[in-house]
Amino acid sequence: MIIAHDLGTTGNKATLVDADGNVVAATTITYATDFGPQGRAEQDPNEWWRAVCEATQQLIATVPGSRERVAGVSFSGQMMGAVLLDGEGDPVRPAIIWADTRSTRQTEQLVDRVGMERAYRITGHRLNATYSLPKVMWVRDNHPAAYERARHVVCAKDYVAFRLTGRIATDPSDASGMNAYDQSSGAWSAELLEAADVNPSLFAEIIPSTAVLGEVTPTAARETGLLAGTPVVMGGGDGPMAALGTGILGPDSGAYTYLGSSSWVSYASDSPLYDPEMRSMTFNHVVPDRFVPTATMQAGGASLQWIVEVLEPEKQNYAELLAAAAAVEASEDGLYFLPHLLGERSPYWNPRARAVFAGLARHHGDAHLLRAVIEGIAFNLYTGLLAFTSNGAQIDGVQAIGGAANSDEFLQVLSDVWGVPVQRRALVDEATALGAAIVGGVGVGLFDDFSIAEQLSERTGTFSPQASRHPRYAASHELFVDAYRHMEPWFDRL
Repeated sequence: MIIAHDLGTTGNKATLVDADGNVVAATTITYATDFGPQGRAEQDPNEWWRAVCEATQQLIATVPGSRERVAGVSFSGQMMGAVLLDGEGDPVRPAIIWADTRSTRQTEQLVDRVGMERAYRITGHRLNATYSLPKVMWVRDNHPAAYERARHVVCAKDYVAFRLTGRIATDPSDASGMNAYDQSSGAWSAELLEAADVNPSLFAEIIPSTAVLGEVTPTAARETGLLAGTPVVMGGGDGPMAALGTGILGPDSGAYTYLGSSSWVSYASDSPLYDPEMRSMTFNHVVPDRFVPTATMQAGGASLQWIVEVLEPEKQNYAELLAAAAAVEASEDGLYFLPHLLGERSPYWNPRARAVFAGLARHHGDAHLLRAVIEGIAFNLYTGLLAFTSNGAQIDGVQAIGGAANSDEFLQVLSDVWGVPVQRRALVDEATALGAAIVGGVGVGLFDDFSIAEQLSERTGTFSPQASRHPRYAASHELFVDAYRHMEPWFDRL
């Protein structure tokens, strides 16, 4: 068996997967995020460790005798954060997660010194405040005492893997999301680190996602309930892991969308995708020698969660509200929502962007607002799909995972806006953890190769575009983009 931990934004989803790839047990342990002024988004790394310990204990208790049968532990983790550790491996301050946008000034320094297009060619990503390297610079400039104590900077899954094994390392998928990694050489970029004036020794050794990092230490065994000596596999970032869990292994696998707090569209390729407009970015896949061009928005499912909490703070009845939203119009009734609650990554890369309802009229009610939010998410992700297709990618359909993929109404809107079939995958909530289990299984020899991913999750529903809808939505998408362009100078002034 493999225990896979998926350290997301709101909690750790842990699964116990057997040698046939079946999910035997699953549990989720939540933790808090400290959102604050100027774009603060921080978490306590010790809470990640608590969540991993509790989840592991629960899984072992759920399946008697499983502790002796665990062949390995593996991880998926939220990407693009910065966990600064001292020489003993203790955090010197709270972890800055992907959603934090305070390092705008540091990002501008990097742009001045390196150039946006040059950095995009090196890393596969724009320079942006949501990435790790500017966050490290922000700590140096604003918390110098903490920075002076720091000896390592890692991502979420790296920290927990260290707590299990005592070894600090990362993998190419997470490294590729730090704004400090040279995709052509497969190593940290000396050019970017010099421009950032950050000590290269802070950045961890890079090992393959399937590499066995080490074994569970006696101390970690006591805290987790695992046997000491259990192999620990490095794992990878949640985006590439989600691709693997959805069966996206190579160019022939098609595209997928992840509809979680942060949402994205992505596919697998043999080389990085360089979009002249830099709307998308490219991560290293957890599958060796493969890449995952991706267009990620900051607040996809988070926008849906926000509007439901605002409209129904007590009940939060998603099903009722979504059914009501399906019965009304938004963009076709002149109402739009720019879903930039946490600034924005793809396609604008603007941490100053904010959410906006545009076109409100007196007759618009709760259902119209929710419909506008759903369409706004769909429009924003559609811009990402256009970045792929305009650069030669063939997108004939999109597979959907993540919590919001449970909604028929949501998936139908996505299909109508995008003009392609959208298919729900089984295990929509477990796909990322399933990817981590596959990487762990390959790492310890439980699975022969990554192809098992194609067998473990089937399509459970298909939503085809309605012939009359997509052309009208294409015109509405142009107005959606135009609304952002008109608001962008105002965001800068704000």
